[in-house]
Amino acid sequence: MVESTAFAIAFLGGLTPALFWLWFWLREDREQPEPWGLIILAFFAGMMVVPATLPLQKFATSLYTGDTLILVWVVIEEVLKYTAALVAILWHKDVDEPIDLIIYMIIIALGFSAMENALFMFNPLTQGEFWNSVLTTNFRFLGATLLHVLSSGTLGVFMAISFYKPTVQKLLYSLYGLFIAIVLHALFNFFIIDASGETILGVFLFVWFGIIVLFLLFEKVKIIEAAHYALQRK
Repeated sequence: MVESTAFAIAFLGGLTPALFWLWFWLREDREQPEPWGLIILAFFAGMMVVPATLPLQKFATSLYTGDTLILVWVVIEEVLKYTAALVAILWHKDVDEPIDLIIYMIIIALGFSAMENALFMFNPLTQGEFWNSVLTTNFRFLGATLLHVLSSGTLGVFMAISFYKPTVQKLLYSLYGLFIAIVLHALFNFFIIDASGETILGVFLFVWFGIIVLFLLFEKVKIIEAAHYALQRK
């Protein structure tokens, strides 16, 4: 397959599942939707994390091996996603509610996942392995894409919970959330590498259960936000 055609198909293939999950999570904030310009910026910022990540991960390959290398790769990805959020989005005046922090962290994660998925599809397509590329897309739609949502969304939850707290506490909550995000991402990677056909469903269930918990925490943050506004009106 011609590389330009393969790239176009891979890009669309990587983008489609990310856009589906983007639509799903934006529905949770439909009462006070975010501006589309900022949503697009966050998604693009997430995509740009991938080319920033690759050379760092390549350098890490020359220093580490085995489980240590996997952990270092995870740290690079999660720290850079968080950095992209800080630099591009979280300072903006429209990020004015706790729930916004979760939404934008998830959007950045989906942008990252879209670009990463496209890269995973590109090589099989250039070698004419179309169905292998389709299977990769389906696999990542149910696994890796949601894993990025879970890890970054978890960090967003910690930041959201500390939204009304002093600056020092916000920083501590963010660092703790980043640590949890790294742990979740690393566990998935460790499990998926060792998974066989019989155990891979268990790995996916781990991610799906995490998404359910994230969804419940999302609703909890809404309650915290509503309670804060109720106190402000008194």
